[in-house]
Amino acid sequence: MKIGVLALQGAVQEHLHLLQKLGVEAITVKRAEQLEDLDGLILPGGESTTMGKLLKKYDLIESLYQMHEQGKPLFGTCAGMILLAKEIEGQTESHLGLMDVHVKRNAFGRQIASFEANLVIKEVAEDFPAVFIRAPYIASVSPSVDILAEVDGKVVMARQGPLLASAFHPELTDDVRVHQYFVKMVQESMAKPSRVRV
Repeated sequence: MKIGVLALQGAVQEHLHLLQKLGVEAITVKRAEQLEDLDGLILPGGESTTMGKLLKKYDLIESLYQMHEQGKPLFGTCAGMILLAKEIEGQTESHLGLMDVHVKRNAFGRQIASFEANLVIKEVAEDFPAVFIRAPYIASVSPSVDILAEVDGKVVMARQGPLLASAFHPELTDDVRVHQYFVKMVQESMAKPSRVRV
């Protein structure tokens, strides 16, 4: 199994560290050709508008679509969640537009721009120490999206098939459980006989 971390911006090394703790071969990804032999990819936090421009600049979008079409799991954290979303409040266009969610950027307001919360995450943890930094949240989802966690009634983690998204930064703790869940998604994807291999 090989999982990549998109290395355009954000806490790349922290994601790599947790994947390596789980015994996974993890690599930084900056070029489209690196995506070809990956089994899954993490899109980390950062600034979503900048990251969206960099995806275009480095011709990564088509390769990411191909990964998705092959059923390979993608996990977006914070800004990465915004990249995956089909709808972004206040914007007419999405970035990748893969996940049937409507997200609101910087949604928790300046007073609590950064905070921590112990989350109950479905199938993952009863007490995950989630770190939120100028976090977005998911304002609405389609029926095919599974809500995994909420804070004050706001959706902060969800899954749709091979797509996983969190408003928080699971890589900023030593807790591997969210990454473990994503690794399990990748394992399940690899075991499917229908998955197209390149």
